[in-house]
Amino acid sequence: MNQAMTNSTTILNAQIGFLDTHLAVIHIPLSAYPLFIQPILQLLLINNNHDENGEILESSRPWTYWYPFVNIAVTPNECSIVCPRHQADLLFAPIIERADKSATKRVSISNEDYAAIMIGGEGLEAGQRVTDLTAPLAMAGISIFFITSYWSDFILVPLKSRPKVIRALEERGFVFEADGGESGHMTNPASPMLHAHHRSHSSPSSYDFPPPPGTPPPRTVSELELRTFKQLNRNHIKPSVDHDIDLVTCAGVKDSTASSSATNFSLGKLQLGLVKCFTNLTPPRFLSLTLTDIESASITLERGLLTLFSNDGEDVLLGKDGPQQIPITLDLSGLPLESSGIVCGVSSKLINGMKFPMGKDLFNVSYLSTAKAGHVIVYEDELQDALRCLESTQENGVH
Repeated sequence: MNQAMTNSTTILNAQIGFLDTHLAVIHIPLSAYPLFIQPILQLLLINNNHDENGEILESSRPWTYWYPFVNIAVTPNECSIVCPRHQADLLFAPIIERADKSATKRVSISNEDYAAIMIGGEGLEAGQRVTDLTAPLAMAGISIFFITSYWSDFILVPLKSRPKVIRALEERGFVFEADGGESGHMTNPASPMLHAHHRSHSSPSSYDFPPPPGTPPPRTVSELELRTFKQLNRNHIKPSVDHDIDLVTCAGVKDSTASSSATNFSLGKLQLGLVKCFTNLTPPRFLSLTLTDIESASITLERGLLTLFSNDGEDVLLGKDGPQQIPITLDLSGLPLESSGIVCGVSSKLINGMKFPMGKDLFNVSYLSTAKAGHVIVYEDELQDALRCLESTQENGVH
C-alpha cells in the first residue's frame, strides 16, 4: 500500500523514473517451490556486491537493498520472482538444469528483459493512480507488469520497448529528463495539480514510431476497458477470492537517526522474520516482498505471518496494524505474455463501477502483477462491491 492509499488525493511532486535494470520474470509452480527456497533466500539476503577489484561495496543506506529492484511473491497461484537477469542466470537457472525435469518442466524464466519504472511521491487516490499511470502504455499496446509497494508504484515494461514507452508518456504530457545513462526521471506538467511546480507543456518527442501492427489501438480508456473484459470473457477468466486470506501491507522500519549498529540489528531481525516466512513448513499463501536500493523493504503478507517476526513485527514493521486487505485474483496463465491493457482495463472498470454507481468518493486499490496472474488488492469493507462490479461485467456480457 503506497502512501497514496492513506494520504493525499492530489499529485504533489510525483517523480517517474526508469531504474537501471535488466530484469527477468520467473514463474515457479507451487509444487516446485521447495526446490527454489535456497536461491530465494540468497536473493533476499544480498546486501552488498563487489567492485572490479573484489572489494565489498556497501549499499548507500543500511536499510536499502543492493539491486535497484526485486520482487518475490508467493500466492495461491504460483511463486513469481522479478530480479536482475544475471541473478536469475546465477541462482535459478542452474537448479532448473540440474533438477528432475518432471519437477521443473513448468518453471520458466522470461526470455524478455524488462525495465522498471518507479513512481514515487504522494499521488492520486490509489485506484485512479493505477489507471492514469497505465493508460498511456495500454493505449500504445505495451504489455506491462504493475506492482504496488508501501512506498511507490512500479511498472515493468519490455526493455526493448523503452523508447516507445518514453514516447507514449511524452504524448500524454510527461516530460522525460535523461541523465545520460539508462536511468532518468519524468514529471507530468500536464496534470492540473502540477501547474504550480512544472512547465505546462511536454517536450517534443525525439522518437518516431509507426502505429502498432494488427488491431488498431483503442482510442479511449473506455474502449480499452471493453476490450479487456471481452478478452477475459473469451478466455473464461473470472475473479476469484479466498476470504480466509487477510492481508496487511507494511514496510521495514527505517530510522535515519539510529546508529549504524542499531540499524543493522533491526535489519537482521527483519531479514530473520522474512526467512521464517519463506521457509515455514507450510508455504505462505500470500506474500509479496519488494526490495529496492532507494527505500526500505515493502511487504504485503497474511496477517498471521506477523507472528514469525520478533515481537510480532512491532519494532521492525511500519504499518503492520493497517486495515484488512483481501486479494481478488485473475488467473492469466492462458493469455500470451505480451497481452496488454489488462491492468488498466480492470482498474478503470473498478473505478467507474465503484465511484459512480456505488456513490463512493474514494476507492482504494493496489495491484500486484505476478508471472501468471493479476491480483487486485482491496480493503475488506469494499470487497463485495468490487466483486459485484467485476462479475456484473461478465454476467451481463459487456464486451
